[in-house]
Amino acid sequence: MQVSDSSSRILAGLLEARTGQQLTMSRRWRIETALAALLRERGIPTLDELITILVMGREPSLATQVVEALLNNETYFFRDRSPFDLLTKSTLPKLAQRRQQTKRLSIWSAGCSTGQEAYSLAMLFAEDPVKWAGWTIDILGSDVSECVVRRAREGTYSQFEVQRGLGITQMIRWFEETGNGWRAVEPLRRMVRFQVHNLLEPPPHPGKFDIVLCRNVLLYLNGDRRAQVFDRIADAIAPDGSLMLGAGETVIGQTRRFWADPDSRGLYRMVDQEEPRGIAVA
Repeated sequence: MQVSDSSSRILAGLLEARTGQQLTMSRRWRIETALAALLRERGIPTLDELITILVMGREPSLATQVVEALLNNETYFFRDRSPFDLLTKSTLPKLAQRRQQTKRLSIWSAGCSTGQEAYSLAMLFAEDPVKWAGWTIDILGSDVSECVVRRAREGTYSQFEVQRGLGITQMIRWFEETGNGWRAVEPLRRMVRFQVHNLLEPPPHPGKFDIVLCRNVLLYLNGDRRAQVFDRIADAIAPDGSLMLGAGETVIGQTRRFWADPDSRGLYRMVDQEEPRGIAVA
C-alpha cells in the first residue's frame, strides 16, 4: 500500500484538525501500518479509495476511525518508573501535609491512552492504605480517543500489557484473570474515572487539580498548540499544584505560566507560586 504525498497531507490535516496533533514527515511511515487493519475491516481496497471517501464526506464515522487509528497510544504501567518514585517520595507527602484539613486530592492523567498511567496512580494510593485512610482520592484519566477511553474504563489488558511495568506481586494483587485477559480488580477501578477530552478544549471537571500528568503528549503539537494546552492546564491546576511532563518535554520557550521546580526534575509550578529568583521564565 503506497502512501502518496497528497494522501499523507490529507490524513495529516484530518488528524491535526480533530486532535491538534501533527503527523510530521518523520511519523508518516506509520500511516500504512496504522490504517491496514481499518482498510481490511471496512473492505476498502486501497488508500486512494479511502481518501476519496473521506474527501467526499460519504461516511463521517470513517473519518473518526481513521483519526483513532493514526493516534499514538503507546503506554504501559509505571512508564519511566522514576516519575512515580518522585510522586511517592516527595510530591504526594508534601501535598498530604497541605491538604490535611480537607483530606482530598484530585489528580488528572491527561492523554491517558488505555489507562495504564491512571491505574498506576491508583496503585500508589492503594498500596499504602494506612497513610491514605479517610482521604478522598479523585483520579481522572482523559484522552481524545473514544476507543482507548472505552478500553480504559473496562480495565482489561492482555498478558503482554499487564506485564509491562508490573511485577508478579502487583499483577496478582491488582488484576484478575478473565476469559478476555487480565482485568483490574473492582477496588482499583473504583478509584479511577475516565472521559473523552481534547486538551485544546476547556479543562474537565472539577478543575483545580492538585497534580496534572501530561506526559509525552505535547511532543506531537506545534508551538502554538502547546502554548494553548499549557494555558488550559494552568486554568485547571490548583495554585500550589504541580504539572508533570515527559522526559523529552519542557516549559522553556513554550509558556510563561509555569516554571521548572528546581527540587523536582520533571515537575513544574505555576509562575505566581513560590517562583525562585534567578529562574528564567520563558
